[in-house]
This record gives sequence, structure tokens and C-alpha cells, in this order.
Amino acid sequence: MNSLQKAKEPFRFYTQLHIPELTGLKATNLQELLDLMRTVPGSVIYHHTHHFLQQHQYLSPEPPNDFAYWITGILSEEELGELLYSIDTIQYTTIRELRDEIVRTIENYISRHPRSLLKFATPGEEFHFVKAVSFVFQTPYTAADLKEFQAVLQRVTIDSIYFHMFEARLRIGRGTNDFSHWLESGLSENRLANKIASLDPYTHTMENLRITLIKLIEKRIVESFEKRSGTGLIILPKP
Repeated sequence: MNSLQKAKEPFRFYTQLHIPELTGLKATNLQELLDLMRTVPGSVIYHHTHHFLQQHQYLSPEPPNDFAYWITGILSEEELGELLYSIDTIQYTTIRELRDEIVRTIENYISRHPRSLLKFATPGEEFHFVKAVSFVFQTPYTAADLKEFQAVLQRVTIDSIYFHMFEARLRIGRGTNDFSHWLESGLSENRLANKIASLDPYTHTMENLRITLIKLIEKRIVESFEKRSGTGLIILPKP
């Protein structure tokens, strides 16, 4: 039986830990929120649009971001809240792009509804800006081919999957997730890389995302061994 193609550089699995940290910045109305959103570090925008995923990893579909939640619940600007809820996060490959879209949405709303600036949060209900302080750690796991990659995906924590599917894509600025990048550049598995890149991870729980990735890779392994065997017989690699 022919073996699977080996990558020159194995995929190294990392994991991450986020610690929220108060910035000391707060907003009482839309103008203050908008002004601060333009200047706060990207780690702040990331926290307020992604921390729900990490705290409630078994819930789906996509949870609301903090900006929409505060604008709807505290300022009672339901229309703007809905506009922010509807922003499709998966369409943006950097935090800067995501920030710009949120800022643009709020700016356009204010221009159409200037009286919205007259609404202020009561004391104790201000929007407090929090940043995500991230710590990245290398795990002991590596993979050099599809079989090893699938096996490791079954063992790593969901924090590791989160890092490679969400964090690396948005905060490193690679434009795609780590898995797709390695599959394409390391194994020339362009079609599989594109299938994983086309997934909307925000509509999955972390465990469901793990299962989906494993199934896609398993299907590709089966296809590869069928092709190499030259028969119609499905030859599965040993676990």
C-alpha cells in the first residue's frame, strides 16, 4: 500500500489562553463608543466580538458581539443593534477590517438618526472596554501527513482548534486559517484546504467544528487510498 504524502515541514499544533484586562476606558453614548472604537487596540475589538465563543463553546449559532448587545439592551437602539448583529464576521480576514465595518455601520446610523446621540447610559451601565491578553503555547503534537493530522485533531483541546481556526486567521493576518494554509503549502491539498477555508466556524460549536474537520480529512484519506490502489475497493488506513 502506498503511503500518504509527507510534508517537508510538519504542522505544529499550538493552543492559547486569553485573560481579559480592563482598559479603564468607557462610553456612555454612541459618540463616545464610536470615538473610542476608532482608537483602541485590535485586542479590544477582538475581545468584544469573540470572547463569547470561548466562554460558551458549546453554543451555536454565532453569538452576538458586545457592542450590539450594549447598544440594544442599554441604549435601546434596536435597529442599530440588528445591523451590528447582521455583520458576517467570517467575511473579514483581519481585525482592522472588522473594526472598520462596525465603525462604518455606527457612523451611517448616527448620520440617519442624529437624535440617537442624545441617549446616555445610566451610571453603572456604561460600556467598559476590555482587551484580550493572549498567551500562545506550543503543544507536543505535530503532523506530517493527513493520517497524522486527523489523529491529532481527535486529541488536541478545543482551545487549540480555536486558535488555529479563529485566532491565527484574524490576528496574525494570514487571510486564512492555519489548517488550510498548511494543507495547501505543505501537502498541495488545495481542494481540501479550500473546503476547510469555506467553512463558517461561527455557526459551529467547537466540538462540532472538530468533528466536521475530521470528517473532511477522513474523506480525503479514503479518496487518496482508493486512487492509489487503482481499484474500487475502499482501503482505510489503520488507526
